[in-house]
Amino acid sequence: MLAGMAEPVLYEERDGIAVVTLNRPGKLNTLNEAVIQGIADAIERATASAAVSAVVLRGAGRAFSAGYDLDPGADGVPWPRRFDAPHPEPRPGAWDPVRDLQFMGHNMRRFMTLWECPKPVIAQVHGYALGGATDLLLCADLIFMAEDAIIGYPPSRIYGTPTTMLWVYRLGLEHAKQFLLSGDQIDAPTAYRIGLVSHVYPAEELSERTEAYARRFRNIPANQLALNKLLINQAFENMGLRTTQLLGTLFDGITRHTEEALRWVESFREVGFRETIRRRDAPFGDYGERPREGQR
Repeated sequence: MLAGMAEPVLYEERDGIAVVTLNRPGKLNTLNEAVIQGIADAIERATASAAVSAVVLRGAGRAFSAGYDLDPGADGVPWPRRFDAPHPEPRPGAWDPVRDLQFMGHNMRRFMTLWECPKPVIAQVHGYALGGATDLLLCADLIFMAEDAIIGYPPSRIYGTPTTMLWVYRLGLEHAKQFLLSGDQIDAPTAYRIGLVSHVYPAEELSERTEAYARRFRNIPANQLALNKLLINQAFENMGLRTTQLLGTLFDGITRHTEEALRWVESFREVGFRETIRRRDAPFGDYGERPREGQR
């Protein structure tokens, strides 16, 4: 990390819980290498701490996370290479699916540290949790949501498929198709109705109520929590979760290298990042294009 830059992920222990905070508020906590590795390191730290019974994952500023950082700007740091081997010089625009799978698979495995942590992990969602942030979010054990927050996977419309692919396991067939085929946003009442989140609270109460719930786990033996979590998770892994994640990660790479996707990325330079996103969502009237209060 460059000198003078804020830590991309903050870690604090208090009252028996570890609070892990995504800390790029000026970029809506968009995910880059430093943030994803910081999350994995924080979960490992919480797992090893004798003082921690549960983990709360949250975002600083206006949002939980707006997803992957597709507009890193001048301070963007390249993603590290995860795989290499002898190969010919690739022609312009060539895509290597193995390199891509290793790169995105590494991110997916780090998101899954929430799933694999033997301690309960509660995700605390305010503002937005979009795109790749839902790949992270759905790995948590419980999700608590502010009543004005939005969850969604807009890359369903172009440029992505979910890598951790927990949508179908958490929602079932009908609602997984409803929101992944369309990319439609999910508001808090809908998220609660379809079983995507456990609790919805007023935004000003979200942090206090989430931490209060997490502190309850201090009253249950750690080995009891770990075994029950493992048992529940194993049921879903027996349904083919890991195979689905392999396909989701591979398909994600494919969707980012179609002709449509390549032209979509080129439009960042032609009309700008915000306008490109606006055009994607305008036909659906959601996310940045959703009507404001007093509008239709």
